[in-house]
Amino acid sequence: MDELNGKKILLGISGGIAAYKSIELIRRLNDSGAEVRVVMTKSATEFVTPLTFEAISGNPVHVEMFGPRIKSAIEHVELARWADLIVIAPATANVIAKLTHGIADDLLTTVCLALTDIDLAVAPAMNLGMWKNPATQENIASLSGRGIKIWGPAEGFQACGEIGSGRMIEAAELADHVRSYFAVNQTYGGVKVVITAGPTREPLDPVRFITNRSSGKMGYEIASACAERGAEVVLVSGPVSIAAPEGIKTIDVETAQEMHDAVFANIVDADIYIGTAAVADYRAATPAEQKIKKSADELSIELTKNPDILADVAAMDTPPFTVGFAAETNDIEIYAKGKLQKKKLKMIAANQVGVSGTGFDSDNNKLHVYWNGGDRELPLASKAELARELVALIMEHYDA
Repeated sequence: MDELNGKKILLGISGGIAAYKSIELIRRLNDSGAEVRVVMTKSATEFVTPLTFEAISGNPVHVEMFGPRIKSAIEHVELARWADLIVIAPATANVIAKLTHGIADDLLTTVCLALTDIDLAVAPAMNLGMWKNPATQENIASLSGRGIKIWGPAEGFQACGEIGSGRMIEAAELADHVRSYFAVNQTYGGVKVVITAGPTREPLDPVRFITNRSSGKMGYEIASACAERGAEVVLVSGPVSIAAPEGIKTIDVETAQEMHDAVFANIVDADIYIGTAAVADYRAATPAEQKIKKSADELSIELTKNPDILADVAAMDTPPFTVGFAAETNDIEIYAKGKLQKKKLKMIAANQVGVSGTGFDSDNNKLHVYWNGGDRELPLASKAELARELVALIMEHYDA
């Protein structure tokens, strides 16, 4: 059964040229069994008429806060209560700014302000300059931090004639996002998932070690997303400063060898393995037994390779569905695809590190996921939202 069957989706449409894409989005949602109602801003009606959306959705379109078609003085509350999910597509820079600051000066923004326990997703659509403007980026980060889902934008040709980020993602991808949102509530009982997260620490002496900047947030969110779906989760974690997810078996380790041992103590009956940990590639060949003193002007330390946990899991006689991560500073696609093939993985999620606002030490991230024969970009979002989307994608291919 389609995850959208019987779901109630309120589609907000603001004044952007991408409003035409929402016609196709409604058709796809309706074909999947969802009921769609539309709220438009006045500016949106300059691009596509309300009559078009009424014909496609089969429901009246709401535009005015007050007018002859308003049946109730609290229609904004009733619309918010009716919906299982609210999606604004396209979401202009203006609407995003209003949502950020709690401005409610039309029906759409008033409905959004009336939300309590209903989720909201926005699909940004604007000129690349408006998208890159620091004000917009701060607004997006604020919305994402409040749990609002950010779906897009994409890169490509724009109505202004420029090329770059800011295009609303296509209707098919938006429908997939909506489907993934509702798929989170499906049960995956009986599936065991082993996940690694965080950094490792490789001692040089009793007080110093080799490590990296991984916070473990992405791995912990993935563990929570798997548990939400009903999976049995074992989380093997390096040293982090975040609390272990409730109800999830968490094994704390320090070194790459300890992580390797913990994984293989739990992997035999696992169905899925997700290696998000930033495992140190090398360790000191012979850690000093005493603190290394600052005496010579130069110091050489011999390093030796750590075990490759991801490759060892994938090389098992009967391996689980093995998913790797590739944190790269450059040539992301080349390195990710190379790792996918070399280590014989089922899937790999690649992200760029070393840039502000994503990756290590950040609450937000974006991924490009590759598998043999396909790929999908998961745009910038909170790590919690991104984890749900990634787990939905993994489950989609695992079931296949």
